[in-house]
Amino acid sequence: MSVVVAAERQLVKFRLNGKEVSAYAEPRLLLTDFLRKEFGSSEIHAACEHGVCGACTVLVDGMPARSCLTFAVQIDGHLVDTVQSLGGADGDLNDLQRNFRKRHGLQCGYCTPGILMSTTAFLRDNLAPSEADVRDMLSGHICRCTGYVGMVQAIMDTVRERNAKTFA
Repeated sequence: MSVVVAAERQLVKFRLNGKEVSAYAEPRLLLTDFLRKEFGSSEIHAACEHGVCGACTVLVDGMPARSCLTFAVQIDGHLVDTVQSLGGADGDLNDLQRNFRKRHGLQCGYCTPGILMSTTAFLRDNLAPSEADVRDMLSGHICRCTGYVGMVQAIMDTVRERNAKTFA
C-alpha cells in the first residue's frame, strides 16, 4: 500500500517590482499562477503554458524568464519584475511604453507585457541593435495582431532616443 503525502506549502520571500513580498506556495505551483493569485498581478498572461509564446515573460534578477515554466518556490530570495515595474510611480509610461503606444505596437495587448519585459532586458544589454537584432529578439514571442512592424518601429525609436540622450 502506498501513502500519498500532501505537498507542504513553502514560504517564498522575494522582491516584486521593488517591494519585499512573501506568500506560501506549493512546490509545483507555477510562478504565473502564484503572481496572479497571491499578488493580483493580472498583467501576467498565461497563453500557451509551454514557454513558446512569451506572453508570461517576467524578469527574474534582470533576466527574461517564462513564468509558466518557473515554479514559484524557485524565486525565493530573487528579484521579480513585471510590466508594472516599467512606468513611473505616478502611472506615467516609460519611453518604451510610450513608443509602443505611438507606433501602434500593440493591439489586443495580450502579448504586450511579456514583449515589453524581454525588450527591456534586450535594450539594457544591446545599446545599438540593428533592426535584424530586434526582429530576432521578437522571434521569441508570438503576436497574432500586429505583424510586429509597429513593435520594431517602437523599439528602434526608443534606441534612437536613448542614444541621442547619451551622446547629447
